[in-house]
Amino acid sequence: MKIGIVCYPTFGGSGVVATELGKGLASQGHQVHFITYSQPARLDFFSENLFYHEVAVSQYPLFDFPPYESALASKLVDVVRFEELDVLHVHYAIPHASAAYLAKQILKSYGIHIPVVTTLHGTDITLVGRDKSFKPVVTFSINESDGVTTVSESLKNQTLEFFDITRDIEVIPNFIDLNRFVNKKREHFRKAIAPENERILVHTSNFRKVKNTTDVIRIFQKVTEKVPSKLLMVGDGPERGNAEELSRQLGISNCVRFLGKQDAIEEILSVSDLFLMPSSSESFGLAALEAMACSVPVISSNTGGLPELNVHGVTGFLSDVADVEDMARHAVYILEDCERLKQFQAAAYRRAQDFDIVNILPWYERYYQQAIDSLKK
Repeated sequence: MKIGIVCYPTFGGSGVVATELGKGLASQGHQVHFITYSQPARLDFFSENLFYHEVAVSQYPLFDFPPYESALASKLVDVVRFEELDVLHVHYAIPHASAAYLAKQILKSYGIHIPVVTTLHGTDITLVGRDKSFKPVVTFSINESDGVTTVSESLKNQTLEFFDITRDIEVIPNFIDLNRFVNKKREHFRKAIAPENERILVHTSNFRKVKNTTDVIRIFQKVTEKVPSKLLMVGDGPERGNAEELSRQLGISNCVRFLGKQDAIEEILSVSDLFLMPSSSESFGLAALEAMACSVPVISSNTGGLPELNVHGVTGFLSDVADVEDMARHAVYILEDCERLKQFQAAAYRRAQDFDIVNILPWYERYYQQAIDSLKK
């Protein structure tokens, strides 16, 4: 198949999933064309089956805001026509699904009929999509897609609750490349972080308010009172300053390291003992899955799709949002006993295997073919 993928080219979940999916499809012999405004963050290697098409946006002074949606639609028309794509897969509803719909209508004037598959990732539904100024467009774009997927049952249910959806939605979960995300013993690295053999806790995110990064600091402060520990904070964003300030106020800043954005996150996860994800909203929890693939158990909130990933009492524990006391208690329970920690580590890895990309790729391939076949009827 010749597949066009539209996504945000960022470190965020939807961009990462779209890029890794494209790379996986290319490894199976499909020709994959990424269409976006800059090269996706994880599109970092050459393959004869991978292509990148940049969307150039007009800077004409008449526009207060660059008309990206129109530019994207035009680029989609161009790429579909001249690369003879079989299917378009757009990730994140706004503005990709509506741009794909416009492109699809234009392509009909050329006698080209191409199916559009839309994947909903989370905030495009739970936050942005619920805005009254976007809701009609989001609803229309979803209903006019030839296939719609969400990354969890929770997100599917939220989509059906918030919008008047008239078509079926397929749940295809996020995935992990177990060839990349695997526990790599790095004892010298671990020794540098925890010279007294302290436990190592880790949090990775974009440090937005929804991630509750200050709760991470509060949880860690309570854990380190019972179990000598270090905390690695990976990522960057608007809440980093508040998290740093809180660690100083609580007198634990010497035990907390803010590492900023990191590409080789699997290296950091490989030396970690426990992953903290106290988010107030998570459509799936991709960062938690990456940790589990590296045999790191997870302490998380019970929101969104997290209960579909993190098995309570097996791969980690789930707590109510903002229940710092409960999360800290569960963290101590895992960390205070070496044998217990090993059991949780093994269970986390086994659970991650369910989401190996080799299991998910055929699912997408079948779904693309269904969308293609539906237009031929």
